[in-house]
Amino acid sequence: MFPGDVSSYWDQAALIAKNPVVAAQFFNVYLKAFIHDLLGYDPDHKDLSGGVLGLVKGYYGCIEAQGRGSLHCHMMVWLEGGLNPNEIKQRAIDNPDSEFCHRLIAFLNDVISNSVPFKPPDVPHIPSDDVHPCSVRGTRMMDLHNLVQCCQVHKHTTTCYKYCQDISQPKECRFGLDDSNFIPDSIFDPLTGELTLRCLDGLVNNFNETILRAIRCNMDIKFIGSGASAKAVLYYITNYITKSQLKTHVAYAALERAVRRLDEQCPDDSLLTIRAKKLLQKCAYSMISQQELSAQQVNTHLLDLEDHFTSHKYKNLYWVQIEQFLDIADNDVTARVEINSEDSIDNAMQEQTVDEDDDEEIGISVGSRGDLVASGSQLDDYRYRPVAMNDLCLWEDIARCKK
Repeated sequence: MFPGDVSSYWDQAALIAKNPVVAAQFFNVYLKAFIHDLLGYDPDHKDLSGGVLGLVKGYYGCIEAQGRGSLHCHMMVWLEGGLNPNEIKQRAIDNPDSEFCHRLIAFLNDVISNSVPFKPPDVPHIPSDDVHPCSVRGTRMMDLHNLVQCCQVHKHTTTCYKYCQDISQPKECRFGLDDSNFIPDSIFDPLTGELTLRCLDGLVNNFNETILRAIRCNMDIKFIGSGASAKAVLYYITNYITKSQLKTHVAYAALERAVRRLDEQCPDDSLLTIRAKKLLQKCAYSMISQQELSAQQVNTHLLDLEDHFTSHKYKNLYWVQIEQFLDIADNDVTARVEINSEDSIDNAMQEQTVDEDDDEEIGISVGSRGDLVASGSQLDDYRYRPVAMNDLCLWEDIARCKK
């Protein structure tokens, strides 16, 4: 597309808003191309050439909509040969000047950038000089400079300081971006083993040059290594993918109940009553407005497109029921067990002698052939597993066994 053919920002936004089906389909195709061509993931594990980050061992990505309705993805990527955070930490503590530490830092400095590329002198005019660089393609270094300048440089807004309540204290951006955040080199702390990556520009979000050139939109990339930063990233991801949303019908039901009780207590429509009803309505509408689905999300569901992307299949572990069982076993004087080994869960389940109701309910579900089958819980399946499976711990039993 030539620069003269590029529509204005508002025309592009209106086009997307009017065509949510096309937008949802395009995002799905785009993300699959990202996984196949940029990450270079081969589900058969025959192609060992890898992608821009190396040889990808697995990935898991969740899809959600931004406030304006467009879709975006949060993805974790596992690389072949990557160590877990505890192993990285221990190696750094044992020898922070080892070849392993130097190679890891060199790899991260190569794949993660956080500064605006130098603007080449005397460069010819390029299309991204006239229009938004996300709308046109380019291969020159000047094009990358324009991309980073438009997509990756953070600009402070009121959202950055919405948690700053104390006016006597200096405001801090809740995203941790500030001009003062300058770290010239990536280093390992020899005492804690924590890795601190270099930060050449405190207002630039991390990016990978190849990925940014290809996807041409804002991005962020982080290394989950060791220390407090790794824990913060893991907490954010876990909280993000497990967050629950308030259903619209629940909000309306709460509003209806509150108004009905208000009518019972105050049958007269006094000014105070009317104001109270309006306050309840505003609260309910505010909650509902935060839970609305965008047109692209709805069409993703109707078109049966993926709402998450993963390289592996995962089994659910219903831990609450198992935890309650262990709490009962631990609190029962006659069934108390001393937890000293890795088989503590197995021992607790074998030795627990809590009285059970003889008339225990049995769950019923429909099998693959349409017949009714008894469905037990994961806890019961593990407690009453065959003798040949006694050596399996709870985690292995759920991960490897299929009913």
